[in-house]
Amino acid sequence: MIDSEQLKQHMVKAVDEIRATNPMAGSITNTVTIDFVANAQLAVGGSAAMVYLPDEGEALVAGGGAIYLNMGTLFPIYEQTIPRAAKAAHDAGKPWVLDPVGLGIGSLRTQLVNELKQYKPAIVRGNASEIIALAGLWGLEGEAADLSRVRGVDTTDTVDAVRDAAVALARYTGGAVVVSGEVDLITDGTTVAKSHGGSPLMSKITGCGCSQGGVLAVYACVTDPFTAAVCGTAVYNVAGTRAAAVADAPASFKVAFIDELYRATAQDIANNQPGLEEA
Repeated sequence: MIDSEQLKQHMVKAVDEIRATNPMAGSITNTVTIDFVANAQLAVGGSAAMVYLPDEGEALVAGGGAIYLNMGTLFPIYEQTIPRAAKAAHDAGKPWVLDPVGLGIGSLRTQLVNELKQYKPAIVRGNASEIIALAGLWGLEGEAADLSRVRGVDTTDTVDAVRDAAVALARYTGGAVVVSGEVDLITDGTTVAKSHGGSPLMSKITGCGCSQGGVLAVYACVTDPFTAAVCGTAVYNVAGTRAAAVADAPASFKVAFIDELYRATAQDIANNQPGLEEA
């Protein structure tokens, strides 16, 4: 289990490297939030590219450091695009981030998420209900998936309820899991971290979760999955707290939030350290 000082050093190194190298993390993501995802990736120092065709997804894997796959607004072509991109990343040994948005809505979404199990994402990001449903679907907790607990993109479960599912997922993938909530939970299957900050206004704009997935992919370009997961969570909590101090309504908050993602330094992000405990 990593200690707090080691983690802080890893976070500073990762954030500084992102700002210095501008790595590209491509995305196949929710059409509702493409703009937000791209701008968040740019704000933290990465480079963004958004596609939806199968061969273009494979090209992004080849040309980038990581890729983000978001299961939001699916189109029929995604039945080819998403598995091919995940396979390309897996075969190339490059990290990829999975956001199983709305797991349980329709058969294609469930089929695709189930197919992705074999490619073991470096980071899984979701709300508590999505993470519990995913662990069940992949058979990691000895129970069948209860997909009814996912209500669209909203959660019906608490972060405390998801701990075992998140740990099981991380141990299976060998990567990290991020569970968003009032207090965020991050785990690599050995260590559990809880990160504080953000703002209730984050739930009043579309795409905070989706855009965070893209930012996690940016950090995954330069560091291990757990450090990337903690960095991506910390920068969102820092930016959310600071944006709420200057904006009191959703539209102005979103603008301020992107600005604060851009302004956050490596030290700012590392200082928003989570509490660590054994899984």
